[in-house]
Amino acid sequence: MTKVSFITRSAVLAVAALALASCQSGSKSSSAPSSGKSASLRAMEQVAIAAHKCWIASKDPAFKSYQMANELNNFGGTPRFLLVPAKHYGGKPLLVVQATGNSSRVDVFGPLMSEPLGARIGSDIARWQGGSSDCGASA
Repeated sequence: MTKVSFITRSAVLAVAALALASCQSGSKSSSAPSSGKSASLRAMEQVAIAAHKCWIASKDPAFKSYQMANELNNFGGTPRFLLVPAKHYGGKPLLVVQATGNSSRVDVFGPLMSEPLGARIGSDIARWQGGSSDCGASA
């Protein structure tokens, strides 16, 4: 009898804990609509979508050696994406595009910026940060 009482009590506590957790997670998502995003996340989403569309999904020959690693929802508060070698996804990033805090300013750095492709990357990022999603001219 005691064993059944213990199991019943444990089940009730588990259900209560789940109900409490679902209430808490529901309130978080409902209090954080898209308008609650930081300026840096909004800026980076716009730039990352355009970069993926124009550089990766379009199979642009200038970017065929790279993969995009999306880190827009990282825990450090620095939404970013990386370009890494296509054949070594875990490799050292060749390009970092990020925004920090509540700023909509996008920073771009990494070895690719000192390559001939760097000028195009810089102009693409500036155009996308300005609100355009146009792919522009290829290199």
